[in-house]
Amino acid sequence: MALLGNLSNYKNTGLLITRVGLGIMFIYHGYPKLMGGPTGWEHTGEAMKYAGIHFWPTIWGLLAAATECFGGFLLIIGLAFRPVCILMLITLVVATLMHLRTGGGLGDASHAIEDTVVFAGLLFVGPGKYSVDKK
Repeated sequence: MALLGNLSNYKNTGLLITRVGLGIMFIYHGYPKLMGGPTGWEHTGEAMKYAGIHFWPTIWGLLAAATECFGGFLLIIGLAFRPVCILMLITLVVATLMHLRTGGGLGDASHAIEDTVVFAGLLFVGPGKYSVDKK
């Protein structure tokens, strides 16, 4: 379609929209976890048992909350983009395992799986030209 053919000229705008949208949502989900304190961090970090890691749930929960909150901010501005994508991927793989291994099935795990796929793709594509990391 000729009408939509020129949209490929705005790939960097699309990446910016994707980064800002994902970043806002991860801050929205991560900030309450970060403010939850050690009890909340432990609850979040207990998901690591589904990846075979049974020690330091409080530390893992803090790291997951910090990754979501601060990683969301870094996504928005496009700083340390690929390392943030890797950390988000790890966090989301654990979330996926937790949903699948607690009997939730694909319906419960679908959001984590979808975000995992998005971050895997963004890892290869990069932040785009409208970012602090632009080259």
